[in-house]
Amino acid sequence: MSMDWIAGPGTALHGTLEVPGDKSVSHRAIMLAAIADGVSRIEGFLEGEDTRATAAVFQQLGVGIEAPDQGVRIVHGVGIDGLRAPVAPLDCGNAGTAMRLLAGLLCGQDFDCELVGDVSLSKRPMRRVIEPLERMNARISAAEGGVPPLQIHGGSQLTAIDYTCEVPSAQVKSALLLAGLRARGETIVREPQPTRDYSERMLAAFGWPIQFAPGIARLPGGHRLRATDVVVPADFSSAAFFIVAATLVPGSLLTLKGVGLNPRRTGLLHVLRAMGADIVEHNRSECGGEPVADLVVRHAALRGIEVPVAHVADMIDEFPILFIAAACAQGTTRVRGAAELRVKESDRIATMAAGLAQLGVRIVETPDGADIQGGPVSGGQIDSHGDHRVAMAFAVAAQLSREKVRITDVANVATSFPGFVARAQAVGLQVAPAGAA
Repeated sequence: MSMDWIAGPGTALHGTLEVPGDKSVSHRAIMLAAIADGVSRIEGFLEGEDTRATAAVFQQLGVGIEAPDQGVRIVHGVGIDGLRAPVAPLDCGNAGTAMRLLAGLLCGQDFDCELVGDVSLSKRPMRRVIEPLERMNARISAAEGGVPPLQIHGGSQLTAIDYTCEVPSAQVKSALLLAGLRARGETIVREPQPTRDYSERMLAAFGWPIQFAPGIARLPGGHRLRATDVVVPADFSSAAFFIVAATLVPGSLLTLKGVGLNPRRTGLLHVLRAMGADIVEHNRSECGGEPVADLVVRHAALRGIEVPVAHVADMIDEFPILFIAAACAQGTTRVRGAAELRVKESDRIATMAAGLAQLGVRIVETPDGADIQGGPVSGGQIDSHGDHRVAMAFAVAAQLSREKVRITDVANVATSFPGFVARAQAVGLQVAPAGAA
């Protein structure tokens, strides 16, 4: 069902906010707990549609999963070789992370299965995961154009490979490492630029003897995972919308509690600080093997910069909200090296460029980025193309607009940030469902 928001113009943001649990960590915690020996407890689990889809997939594969409370899952692991053949297709919903990682995890099983997704996911490319998995002796068939559904043919004995990713991608790396659990030999994944190491950290937490450093991971096959308890930190990508909103709206002072600050995830912090943002970290600690801290954000005037390519892989999900920060900065912000944005939930470069142009912002697309000229933001109507991060980014842009902004097709926000509107309103963001605005 289609859903629209009416947003902005806004007033200063104040207060303390807790955003939902990290989506990437939630996906991986369910996956590894499911194939571990013993019972694992996951706290801070993201109650989003994507992560619930991952849990439902493993229930179809014979794993017992209890939900005794909001944000809590008790997973009764079946061991590395205990998954059962499903009787129906495995529905990943809108979760590209789930589908790509599951392709790696399931391609070494003894049974056949089919991975399907919603209309949006069914358009997303899977060849970049399938091709390296096929080098490991996996047998995976996709629909025409290399898109879902994926037919995974079981019964193959996987062989480890030494693989260098052509394009930095934590999802490709993770798929290969998960396939490596059941492969003969040592799987090695090398990257031209380091990407998020959530999978590596969690594999180590579950007791697998993996070795990793920025840009390389080595995983020997033939071991087992031990059940462990996981506390999921607050999702940095969800916090990013409020970090930028509090930075841009005059008079704002906002505290975000317990945000995950994995160094392969926080490129946006480095870029915003280089643009002049005032973001201070307090109460640094570790949560489930991940660094966390409270972030205190004050309004600050931003200036346009050339975004260092070295930070691109560490902020690939944050580019929609960076584009908004750039649109409200003084001068021009130049982004390059972000071609992966073309194959996210939407073509995020094209979608953001079209939306910003609609609001009167001068932006020039390039194949792997854009040049964004900061300036005043007008009102209008934005098509989010069903992309949750685009929808939330334009809700922030609307706080700086001269008139209200209507953002269409926002239902998919529930995949990553359930309750976004209520949390946004609680700290002063002006956004509401169209019928209630």
